[in-house]
Amino acid sequence: MGDQLKESVERILSTSSRRFFGYHLVKIGNLSHQVQMQECSIKQTATLVSDFNELNHDKTLNEHGIIVGDAHELPFLESSVDAFLLAHELDYSKDPHQILREVDRTLVPNGHVVIVGFNPFSLAGIFRYLPFKSNKVIRNARFFSSMRINDWLNLLGFETIEQHQLLFSSLLLKKPYSAMTKLEAICRKYLPIFSSVYVIVAKKRVVPLSLIKPKWKPKPKFSPVGASMKVKS
Repeated sequence: MGDQLKESVERILSTSSRRFFGYHLVKIGNLSHQVQMQECSIKQTATLVSDFNELNHDKTLNEHGIIVGDAHELPFLESSVDAFLLAHELDYSKDPHQILREVDRTLVPNGHVVIVGFNPFSLAGIFRYLPFKSNKVIRNARFFSSMRINDWLNLLGFETIEQHQLLFSSLLLKKPYSAMTKLEAICRKYLPIFSSVYVIVAKKRVVPLSLIKPKWKPKPKFSPVGASMKVKS
C-alpha cells in the first residue's frame, strides 16, 4: 500500500504546504524525496540522503538538489532552512531526538516542519509483534506515537498547528478489500486515534527578548537631614 500511502500524504500536504514560505525546503531521507508538494510556494528544494546509491532515481532528480550527509548532523548553517519534510525518518533513526535538535538549529524562526510517522496504536503497530512472517519494513520501524512526537516538539519550542490521521489498515495488503474500506470510514469518523499513519505540521516559535523595566524605584541609602545654622551676634 505504499502508493496509496504516498497519495494520501501528498493530498494532505497539497493544502498544508500553502502556508510554507521562504527560499529553502529540505526533504530528509529517501521516502521524503518521493513526496511531492506541488502547491508549496518554496521552489528551491533539496533532498538529504545518507547514501546516494540508495536513492530511487527518477525524473525528479533533475528538479531537486541531492545532498549526501547525516541527518543527525545537518550540513546547514543555523537558521538557514525555511521548511523540513521528514517522512518516516524518525521511525528508522537511531537517535530521533538529535534529528529534531538539528532541525530546530537550522530552521528559521516561524519555519515549518512536517513529520510523517507510523502509529503504534494501529493494526500495523499490532501486526509487527505477531510471530508469523511479516514485512521487514514495518517490523523494523520504531513506531513513535503522535503524542510523544508532539511532546518532543513542544520541548524544543514548536507549536503543532495541524495533525492528520491517515489509513486504518495493516499496511500489508496490496489492495484494500471492500470490508476494510467500510471499516476505515467508520474508524476515520469515530476512532481517528487508531490510524496507521499520522502527519504532524509544526511551526517553530521564537519568543523575542524584551527589556522589562522594574516597577519599583531604588531608595537612597542616605536621606537628607535638616541642620540648624549658627548665626553670629
